Amino acid sequence: MLTLDKLTKHFKSVKAVQEVSFTVEKGELFGLLGANGAGKTTTLRMLATMLTPTGGTATIEGIDLIKQPDKVRNHVGLLFGGDTGLYERLTARENIVYFAKLCGKSEEEARGRAEALGQAFAFTEYLDFQAKKLSKGTRQKVAIARSIVHDPSVMLFDEPLVGLDVTSRKDVEDFMLMLKEKGKTIVLSDHNLNVTERLCDRIGILHKGELVAIGTLEELCKKHECANLEEVFFKLAGRDTE
Repeated sequence: MLTLDKLTKHFKSVKAVQEVSFTVEKGELFGLLGANGAGKTTTLRMLATMLTPTGGTATIEGIDLIKQPDKVRNHVGLLFGGDTGLYERLTARENIVYFAKLCGKSEEEARGRAEALGQAFAFTEYLDFQAKKLSKGTRQKVAIARSIVHDPSVMLFDEPLVGLDVTSRKDVEDFMLMLKEKGKTIVLSDHNLNVTERLCDRIGILHKGELVAIGTLEELCKKHECANLEEVFFKLAGRDTE
């Protein structure tokens, strides 16, 4: 479970995130939408303890991320799309095993997780290829596997489908739904409104650092008198209204 309580982040005079509050339950896939610069990535970076909030806080599995960031990290998996961050000279397997061991897994556990994730994401045949020799889509799947190798209860995905072909996107979408069924708490930030509309139980929309709407697709459409998520998004956050 994940709870944000007036979470805020300022960079000098820029109010990147302003008193954002919401809760994501266990087994819920929550979509976080917003135009570029709306505060999505900053919010995810704070939840992953990569940035210290200016104000407010958040709890992950009841643990305060400001008071106990080290404990929070054990429960969080994070992936930023577009930059896999893989070690180019290591194989896919070695990348996954290395991060598993950093998270406290034994050699045997780490190798087992690498094999299991390779099967789940359909890249077993590439496990022993160097990362630099992998296709963009396979690199992204390896990066996702690495981000969840410690089996975290809360998963933060920022544009996880970037660079994937149709088949690979389907693999990742199915995997996220499987994680949801297993009771994982998932926050998905993606510019593809169709993906968000199809996968997410509830959706939050950020505009200029503020949470301007939250609810199920049906609730959002009804409240804002729109036919679909695209209409809701453009009505609330698709353009500068000032």
